Amino acid sequence: MSATLKDIAATTGLSVTQVSRALNDHDDVSAETKARVRDAARALDYRPNLSARRLASGRSGIVGLVLPPEGRTPRDSMVVQMVRGLSAEFSRMGRLFVLHAAEPEEDVVAVHGRLIDGGSLDGFVLIEPVPDDPRIAYLRSRGVPLVLHGRTEDRPNYPFFDLDNREVGRRLTRMLLERGHRRIGFVNGLPEMCYVMRRSEGWQEALREAGVAPAPELQEFGAMSESHGALATLRMMSESGPRPTGLIAGNMLIAKGIYGALSMLGLRVPEDVSVVVHDDQLPGEDLMAMPATSGTRSPLAESWAPLARALIGAIENRPLAELQETGQFEVVERGSVAAPGPEFRTASEPFRA
Repeated sequence: MSATLKDIAATTGLSVTQVSRALNDHDDVSAETKARVRDAARALDYRPNLSARRLASGRSGIVGLVLPPEGRTPRDSMVVQMVRGLSAEFSRMGRLFVLHAAEPEEDVVAVHGRLIDGGSLDGFVLIEPVPDDPRIAYLRSRGVPLVLHGRTEDRPNYPFFDLDNREVGRRLTRMLLERGHRRIGFVNGLPEMCYVMRRSEGWQEALREAGVAPAPELQEFGAMSESHGALATLRMMSESGPRPTGLIAGNMLIAKGIYGALSMLGLRVPEDVSVVVHDDQLPGEDLMAMPATSGTRSPLAESWAPLARALIGAIENRPLAELQETGQFEVVERGSVAAPGPEFRTASEPFRA
């Protein structure tokens, strides 16, 4: 016979209500109590009784994520980490997490509709948002709880967890501006992604603040891949006009491609070209041989717990203000930025923060 909430309560000396609230990560339960309850639940091999929960609440205790069709789906390593992380967080909170992969020609909104009509899911995690994302409008019209990994606007009216990606773009650009760079290229992701365009806006804003007009030819959009990083770099460096003295990489795979292309051209980092990158610290990438690179850093793994908390909070009708969170990033200096060489210098004064 499997353990029950009463068994956990007896082991911890807490009430059944306290145990339930701790397992569901309620804010009014201390971190110490939550840890004690979860340790007891693991020791007793507690498994939530989803059938009983559904009878009592009308909810299934199951939440889901529909992967967008190929082309908008994150790379495999990210999907694996996302599924593993979200599954663990929802399980820790007494819910089951299921994944559905949409077919290439399948309407993702229709997929959500079928899953809702099947009556088996309480809510959805949404990833890779685009402007005016139809999934958000549809789920809200059906009254189905959701949480977004990202944002489609600055002040959304739905639960989300996101970075300030505009500030990420600004900070990466300023790291180069502060060392005297003016020709700053940006190898960015797919332009239909909201976070990509916010980073682009940050790049443009930082340049304008420094009195530099953003040059459209110095921004390349494409898949977050090593090949995109390499091809974009080769194009920028082969243009007839002045070459960029500094490059921003949208992620570590793009940075790897940038390093490969610069090496092919006989250019050194940072002596000839400076490089900065946003690192989401995904494990499993073949990046061990890449030089240490300055930039911004925010582990993607830190998204899973707030996403799970927000979706469960939405299901339980908690106030929206409690379900919206902006994560932090740190700035790291690793020696990949230097002042531009004499052949790249301009008459303008170095940028100062």
